[in-house]
Amino acid sequence: MTEPTHDNEAHGGALGSRLNWLRAAVLGANDGIVSTAGIVVGVAGATADRNALLTAGLAGLLAGSMSMAAGEYVSVSTQRDSELAALAQEKRELKEQPEAELEELTELLERRGLSREVAGEAAVQLTERDALKAHASVELGIDPDELTNPWNAALASFLAFTVGALLPLLAIVLPPSDWRLPVTVCSVLAALVLTGWASARLGAAAVGPAVLRNVLGGALAMGVTYAAGRLLGAVGV
Repeated sequence: MTEPTHDNEAHGGALGSRLNWLRAAVLGANDGIVSTAGIVVGVAGATADRNALLTAGLAGLLAGSMSMAAGEYVSVSTQRDSELAALAQEKRELKEQPEAELEELTELLERRGLSREVAGEAAVQLTERDALKAHASVELGIDPDELTNPWNAALASFLAFTVGALLPLLAIVLPPSDWRLPVTVCSVLAALVLTGWASARLGAAAVGPAVLRNVLGGALAMGVTYAAGRLLGAVGV
């Protein structure tokens, strides 16, 4: 009876991890869409020069993707360091006071709804199989075999932001001059509807408010930057 419960928890944890990664990818793409759209629409308010638009958009894409990757690397590295430190402490405690750790594991399993007798038997079996992994999973919520990887996180953020940023960049430079702004605005708003829907579904939240917030935020960003571009263009800056 103990084995299926342990497997179900493992699968649930893996599913939760995958959903978190998917949500992070959607949010990264959303950031790429909004920030790059704000840049190119702002520049479009000041000039219709294709080279200027391409340069600004590409600079925004590279700066944003590198910033996202660096930030994610630092954040996940800190998380990984904390996980390794917690595992090292747990390993010391298991070596120095195994009986106290066995009692602690039994109590933790009791809190999950097992009777004292069953919890004690499960704690003994889990300890005999892999004491560190048992305590890491039940006590710390960590899988020692699947620690977060900062390089994977950085690469995922870089790619997600880049994919999102490519949409407004291509939309502003590919169409004819008269169509650039409407094509960019429409394509960006459509993409924001999609990312808002995806983030809501992944987070099990209401779709309508999530999409509305996403679209209004993106529209506001483009409106503000366009107005600033128009103002700077009018005064000759």
